[in-house]
Amino acid sequence: MKKIASQIYMTLIFIFLYAPIVTLIVFSFNQGKGGQWRGFSLEWYQELFASELIMNALWNTLIIAIISALVSTIIGTISCIGLNSLGGKAKSIYLSLNNIPMLNSELVTGLSLMLVFIAFGIGFGYPTILIAHITFCIPYVILSVMPRLKQTDRSTYEAAVDLGAAPVYAFFKVVFPELMPGILSGFLLAFTMSLDDFIITYFTRGPGINTLSTLIYSEVRKGIKPSMNALSTIMFVSVLILLILSNRKKKEGIE
Repeated sequence: MKKIASQIYMTLIFIFLYAPIVTLIVFSFNQGKGGQWRGFSLEWYQELFASELIMNALWNTLIIAIISALVSTIIGTISCIGLNSLGGKAKSIYLSLNNIPMLNSELVTGLSLMLVFIAFGIGFGYPTILIAHITFCIPYVILSVMPRLKQTDRSTYEAAVDLGAAPVYAFFKVVFPELMPGILSGFLLAFTMSLDDFIITYFTRGPGINTLSTLIYSEVRKGIKPSMNALSTIMFVSVLILLILSNRKKKEGIE
């Protein structure tokens, strides 16, 4: 009975989680604008790709997410290697400091970054959004890579160096392949966090620059267009495919 009850409980949780997403996907193919099914249509997907405003916001979002994820993954991985070489007390202090931005409210992070840019006289635009997103994503990359780094055997790296390999060569041939699953997880997490962010982007963007989150926020006052349902469906399917591929690579690495 306990097993059946737990299965029913988990099923209800997944229904509550994914029922809105399924509804959004279904109505992205709806011929009408309202909440009633009017028939199957690809009209909103055609309108989506024909809208210059939405396409510009989409490209801005993807470019910012990819660049910030790449840079934060590189910085986060290097930071993990540096933190791993520290002593126990110093390491625990820095890791605790790394956790603060993740526990902190995004509103506080966004406001503080905005004030920093104003204090240094930096004009708002693409650079400020990128700096803000990179700063926001680095702690999540460290959180993903650090556990994987702890599992690596340091003696294999030292053995490669003793056998004549240069430190950089030994790192990329011995340590880097072991860290790759954690690095990939950190990159995907940073990418999705940047893709989904609204508050930090809102406080650090310049005039005339829109991402999908800020565009949707501005559209709420006038009413969300059904083409946004089509866009959300494409984004959900894309992220789902990325997750499936990354999990498959992890399983292949374990095997």
